[in-house]
Amino acid sequence: MKLSEKKIKVNQFFFDLKKILKKNKKPFFLHEPHLDHRDENYVAKCVNSKFISTAGQFTKKFEDEIKKFTKSKYVLSLINGTAALHLALVVLDIKENEEILIPSMTFVATGNAVLYNKSIPHFFDINEDLTVDLIKLNNYLEKNTKIKNGKCINKNTNRVISAIIPMHIFGHMGDMNKLKKLALKFKLLIIEDAAEALGSFYRNKHAGTFGHIGTLSFNGNKIVTTGMGGAILTNNKKLYLKARHLAATAKVKSKWDYIHDVLGYNYRLPSLNAAIGCSQMKKINFLIRKKRKLFEIYKKAFKGSDFLTLISEQPNTKSNYWLQTVVLKPKFKDLTKMILSKCYDNKIYIRPAWKPLHKLNYFKKFPKMNLDKTNSLSVRIINLPSSSILSK
Repeated sequence: MKLSEKKIKVNQFFFDLKKILKKNKKPFFLHEPHLDHRDENYVAKCVNSKFISTAGQFTKKFEDEIKKFTKSKYVLSLINGTAALHLALVVLDIKENEEILIPSMTFVATGNAVLYNKSIPHFFDINEDLTVDLIKLNNYLEKNTKIKNGKCINKNTNRVISAIIPMHIFGHMGDMNKLKKLALKFKLLIIEDAAEALGSFYRNKHAGTFGHIGTLSFNGNKIVTTGMGGAILTNNKKLYLKARHLAATAKVKSKWDYIHDVLGYNYRLPSLNAAIGCSQMKKINFLIRKKRKLFEIYKKAFKGSDFLTLISEQPNTKSNYWLQTVVLKPKFKDLTKMILSKCYDNKIYIRPAWKPLHKLNYFKKFPKMNLDKTNSLSVRIINLPSSSILSK
């Protein structure tokens, strides 16, 4: 494609985007939190109570709100989503040097948590719709693994593959029933990375409640924020109690003695952060409606485009549309950087995809299947401004 033709496409994208953003003031950030006087009131209540750390009342209240919304039997709030992933691996007793199947197309926290546990990330590919490529993964595992003594063994490394971590990218879920069947077939534990999927559902069941453990994030850019924070979801009481104990430095209950029975972590969410979360959860359904309305606005704006596709929810799913996302068609991949440059110059802070983990230096040595789709998608994904305020 000639440079002049490329510029026409870039300008077309830019003007379509400006039509959506024109009623709002610059700069346009990727995702701003929805904060108002109600959040301030909850924080003030927490401050006035004097209990702003993990002993405060709002930590449990926030957990109850998440429990009610997700229908998870047990919820444990934590300092961030990375801590939630790490703790999930520890609680499930996943051993050092066991392999964990994870997408290469994910935020680095997914891979880092595996390394914190001294386990081995093993990268799998995704579909054009950003969900797990289950057919390709099934074929890969059939060829490269064997079941021995009830465990999945990598025939190439002779290591146990103990779990799979599907990541609901930008809030979008795939076919969780088929994923559960694959996990059962290959004797894999399921840890759902639902960091971006609070408010997303598959067949009316909330993200993070399909596996043994699910994890959430409440970072400042998430649909519901606590400033920073995360959570573990589980329907297993034993796993919950173990997680709660370890997250609180593994301190044994006592009137005054400080006794810790195993290596624990200081991972609990402070009440001050949880107070914001309590307020935010009062708005969760409103925020999801706003996000879904914004998707329809983008859908209308890009209707008929011959060089990009707007990512939409899959059959039997309901997405929170955390980040509105377009994927350029393969022959237009060279436009990505030009579009980013044009938008940044005009204070529209769109974002490319994460660099796939298998291409980061410290992940290059780890096992992976063929990742041709991930490699292709990684240079064609663009996240658009997705703040709820944009769908007035």
